[in-house]
Amino acid sequence: MNITFLGTGTSTGVPQIGCTCKICSSNDPRDRRLRASALVETDSTRVLIDCGPDFREQMLKVPFGKIDGVLLTHEHYDHVGGLDDLRPFCAFGDVDLYSDDYAATHLEERMPYCFGKKLYPGVPQLRLNRMKPHDSVQIGDIKVTAIHVMHAKLPILGYRLNNLVYITDMLTLPDSEWPLLQNVDTLVVNALRHTPHYSHQTVEMACDFARKVGARRTFFIHMGHEVELHEVENSLLPEGIQLAYDGLMHEVL
Repeated sequence: MNITFLGTGTSTGVPQIGCTCKICSSNDPRDRRLRASALVETDSTRVLIDCGPDFREQMLKVPFGKIDGVLLTHEHYDHVGGLDDLRPFCAFGDVDLYSDDYAATHLEERMPYCFGKKLYPGVPQLRLNRMKPHDSVQIGDIKVTAIHVMHAKLPILGYRLNNLVYITDMLTLPDSEWPLLQNVDTLVVNALRHTPHYSHQTVEMACDFARKVGARRTFFIHMGHEVELHEVENSLLPEGIQLAYDGLMHEVL
């Protein structure tokens, strides 16, 4: 199973509009971070994690093919703003979305032309599937289990896909979820910046979390322009932990 990081940035993306800091001005492509999203693939199954406003641009860079499921972590725009761009993938049939009830309800309210009784002609054919923490679903040959994550005071979902755990926008993790993080090969987790934030982990918090999980390899995502240049920041991280970057592919064992 492989994961391709389609985007590794925070809600504003990097470079941030109007910013001339050294990160936003960097010529290193690893410092250019679209909104956070990933594609998980086996020989027979393809699962998208989050579908933000950069989705169209991200998918133009990968081979076109069926998407067997879309896992949504929560309903914030930087994670769902690209759902309308799933239209081309409906050529393979309806696209299944998976989310918690809160996110699903908000999507129905925001996109009534996709989820109402009278659908606008040409809209993407999307099926909403509601999940609760610890619920599991089989998507092709990938077993997906929902993980309860706290984004400040907002409960959202992380996901375990076989031996991969993908968590974004986390501040804390309830004790009840730790059994789902046992024997993980690859961990993907958010690391916004070094200074504290009310709803996201810092880089230091993410390092502590990664050590506790003990995965073979950990990748940081959802990084803002306050994180150092990729080459510099990456050199300071503990062994087995690294910054992901847009376009990076990794094999999950």
